[in-house]
Amino acid sequence: MRPALLIGAGLSGLAVAAAALSLVWTPWDPAAMAIGARLQPPSATHWMGTDHFGRDILSMLMAGARTSLAVALAAVAIGAGIGTPLGLAAAASRGSLLDATLARLNDLIFAFPALVTAILITATLGPSALNATLAIGLFNIPVFARTARGAALSLWTLDYIRAARVAGKGRARISAEHVLPNIASLLIVQATIQASLGILAEAGLSYVGLGAQPPTASWGRMLAEAQTMVALAPHVALFPGLAIVLTVLGLNLLGDGLRDALDPRLRGRLT
Repeated sequence: MRPALLIGAGLSGLAVAAAALSLVWTPWDPAAMAIGARLQPPSATHWMGTDHFGRDILSMLMAGARTSLAVALAAVAIGAGIGTPLGLAAAASRGSLLDATLARLNDLIFAFPALVTAILITATLGPSALNATLAIGLFNIPVFARTARGAALSLWTLDYIRAARVAGKGRARISAEHVLPNIASLLIVQATIQASLGILAEAGLSYVGLGAQPPTASWGRMLAEAQTMVALAPHVALFPGLAIVLTVLGLNLLGDGLRDALDPRLRGRLT
């Protein structure tokens, strides 16, 4: 029994459940304003209170979960879908022009902070959830490429890979049939880590106005709008901040738990 895995799965599942439920139901319309009910504290009517426009905070958090998870998961899909094949190809042709070029491109991208790069891209393309997804996904590509390459290189020296080559299998087929299945667990763990970083990046972009735009709900924009009212109505900033912290914590714990569960060297030690 791994507490990290259970806690992480629970917190992550809660965020996913809130996002899924918001597709069909929220307590109130997340975009509906009621100036007469502005800045109300948590109550039986509004469980988490209302913001400065009278919008229900719980409903906005549920809709914001959908935005944050959609951006983060789509960015992970972009990074894994492009980066993993590149990393496998580089490992299969170690020392080739492709391997050297990929290494230099990785160094170039990693030379700039991820959030700064995302801000530059979204500022150039325009603020939107789609552009935020593309910006975060672009940075995920070299992360998955480096992870896949590093894990695959150690496999190419093993006897069963040599046997597959002697049997006449090409490098692409060996990568798909023998290498990828053996590094999949590492890539899954990396995906959970990048998803948590994606949620933070999306919140940061929305905080500075470069992420999801109104009326789309966003945890980062909720924090930005609440920053001048923390002393007057602390619940306006407290709940979106907790949503970000707990979701990121859940994904990180989930990643740690999956790493322990999937790593055969730790499987017997942590039972």
